[in-house]
Amino acid sequence: MVAAYLLSALTNARWIDALRVLLFTVVALLALRGSLVPRRTARLILVAVLAGSAIMLTLSFTTETGRGIASIWAGLVLLLAVVVVVHRVLSVRTVTAQNIYGVVSAYLMIGVAFAAFFAAIDHLSGGHFFAQGQPDSTQTFQYFSFTTLTTLGYGDFAAAGNFGRALADLEALTGQIFLVTLVAFLVTRFRAPGEQKR
Repeated sequence: MVAAYLLSALTNARWIDALRVLLFTVVALLALRGSLVPRRTARLILVAVLAGSAIMLTLSFTTETGRGIASIWAGLVLLLAVVVVVHRVLSVRTVTAQNIYGVVSAYLMIGVAFAAFFAAIDHLSGGHFFAQGQPDSTQTFQYFSFTTLTTLGYGDFAAAGNFGRALADLEALTGQIFLVTLVAFLVTRFRAPGEQKR
C-alpha cells in the first residue's frame, strides 16, 4: 500500500493507473490468502479478481471512461481487501501486533480506495472533480482523500459536485467510525507476546 501511494505521489504518468490496478490486485489477493474464506469461495473470488483486473488493466490505457471504470474497479478491489482483513482481525481471540498492523493497513486501503472513487468521478463526469478549477491528478485525489479520511480538511481542495461531496462525507464518517470503534477496540484488547501465554 505504501509503495502504491508513493509511486502515484511521485509521478502523474498514465502508466501509474495501470500499475496501481496491478498493485491493488496483489493487495486483495494477499488479503484473500490470509482470510478465513472457504477454499471454493476463495477460488471463485480469485478468478473474478484476476479476470476483472486484466480487463481493467486494458481499460486504464484507453479513454477517460475506461480510466474511470478502471478506477472504480481499483476502489472495489481495495474495499474487498478491507472487508477480508477486518473479518480476519475480528475473528481472532487474542489481539497481537500483527492484528494492529492489519487494521492500519485496512485504514490505508480505505483512503486509497476513496481516492480511486474520486478519480472515477473525475474521469466519468466530463468536468472537474474539484471546485475552483483545482488540478485533478492522482496526487491531489490521494491528498484530498487522506485529509478527508482523517477529518483534517485543510480546505485547499473541495469537491465541486454533490456526488463528490456526499462521497467525501461518507469517507470522513468511515474514517472516524473505523478509528473510534475498531482500532480502539483492538488496542484495548492488545496483549504483548509475554502476556499471551497467561
